[in-house]
Amino acid sequence: MKARLWLLALAVSVGVVVAPPAYSLKAQQDPARPNVLVIETDDMRADDLRFMPNVRNLIAERGLSFENSFAPNPLCCPSRTSFLTGQYSHNHQVLSHVAPYGFGAFDDANTLATHLQDAGYQTALVGKYLNGYGSQPVHGTGEPSLNYVPPGWTQWRAGSDYGNFPAGSPLQGSTYNYWSITMNVNGTIVGNRGRYSTAVLGEHTRDVLARFVGDAKPWFVWWTPVAPHFGNPVEADDPKPVLGSDGVRRPYETPARPKWVRGKFNATIRHGIGVRADGTTEADVSDKPEFLQLPDVNAGERRALLKSSRQRAEALYVLDRQIGLTLAKLKKLGVLAQTYVVFTSDNGYYLGEHRKRFGKILSHEPSLRVPLIVAGPGVPPGKRYDPVMTIDLAPTISDWTGSGPIPKCDGTSLRSVISGDQGWNRVVLTEGLDDGVNGGLPGATFANGLNIIGIRVAGWSYVRYSNGEGEMYDLRADPLQLTNLYSDPVHADQRALLDGVWSQYLGCPESTCRTPLPPQLRASAAEERDWTIQQKQETAAYYR
Repeated sequence: MKARLWLLALAVSVGVVVAPPAYSLKAQQDPARPNVLVIETDDMRADDLRFMPNVRNLIAERGLSFENSFAPNPLCCPSRTSFLTGQYSHNHQVLSHVAPYGFGAFDDANTLATHLQDAGYQTALVGKYLNGYGSQPVHGTGEPSLNYVPPGWTQWRAGSDYGNFPAGSPLQGSTYNYWSITMNVNGTIVGNRGRYSTAVLGEHTRDVLARFVGDAKPWFVWWTPVAPHFGNPVEADDPKPVLGSDGVRRPYETPARPKWVRGKFNATIRHGIGVRADGTTEADVSDKPEFLQLPDVNAGERRALLKSSRQRAEALYVLDRQIGLTLAKLKKLGVLAQTYVVFTSDNGYYLGEHRKRFGKILSHEPSLRVPLIVAGPGVPPGKRYDPVMTIDLAPTISDWTGSGPIPKCDGTSLRSVISGDQGWNRVVLTEGLDDGVNGGLPGATFANGLNIIGIRVAGWSYVRYSNGEGEMYDLRADPLQLTNLYSDPVHADQRALLDGVWSQYLGCPESTCRTPLPPQLRASAAEERDWTIQQKQETAAYYR
């Protein structure tokens, strides 16, 4: 009965009529080898799920929501590379999204895709790959990447960042042009001028699924829409560049949206999501590192953050419609029951928290936290509070598919956590390379090329910067990270304990990245659940 009600909800959400039981597959697929669909958004915060009813009702309601899900390096390229390799960025060496990093720094000869294809899976990417794909040369060869298709992919339908098409060319566009996404479709460059990219990528995803179904081989599809990342074209209702309280005029870039969705959340989003209802942000940042001691937002910046918050929500709602259509397609094709559906994001995003107007990279909760929802064979409905990371997805998918261990993997399969919380007994290593743009972290890097390295453990956040500054927060007493205890002598012993763990994980390889926490920093399943719920409640109340 419950399954029938879920099917009815799916049908209503996407505007279809409930059909008789789906037809059989044209070829018999081994039920022990499930399919996997991963939907990874771009710059989506964990709390953005409120704008996606299909994701909540059709995936979360029949699966697990992971309430402590983190992107260890909260930036597009490092995070996506971590998904494909199961490695921290200090091991895969894609440290940023601009040259000499980005696509050109990634050796993609051995990835989750090659691993699954070698195990007999059909594989597909639909959407964004890595920044610089199409414009930067292929790693190790120096060859142009415009027509390059990486190894391991049966179907390749990727956005291209190539920017040298002549004016007026039907191919002119980019991954981040919402109304003109240029794509490499299995080696052929295809333009989509005048078509909204979220819908284009949704159609491509459903086409790939229809092609794969009917083959006896199982499949893995990585669908990577651009929403809610900012992108062209500029629209009339976009926020204009604003002169900030510090005298710097900044653009507030937003995603483009179809006209039908504009204004959808005007009544529910009354102020910027990271700005308090009274228009203020963090009251005192004098305890923060010097490069984070930013002035409070002014009236013009508050208006820009409000527009940005609304437009991001609208872009996600459009994507949510495409997700509903795609789940309905899987049901019609008769394969939904044997398909794991994973929904996540590459990183979070600031919208005013800690006076950060926008961006990511830093190791604060709005930047680190990402949604993670899993539904599929044997996955019970509910919530889990154990810490999980982007690096865990590749070994989890390998575990589901029976394709053997991922080589040189830092993450761990989530199979045991799916069965039940074990308690917080592992480190979440946080990393970043802030290039100093827009007042970011200046100066030299650590030996591994990063300038932000931290650990997130049960109840504590500890970060060191390469310029000698740092941050430390007691998240049980201070879940919003408002009071930096890094230089507080009262907490010197706690800092020494955390610093010892920090040193142990600095540059860790493979299995050493999975060394359990010392007992003093662990938490039981009940404790981590209570703290997480408290943190969510206090954060919501603070920004209400």
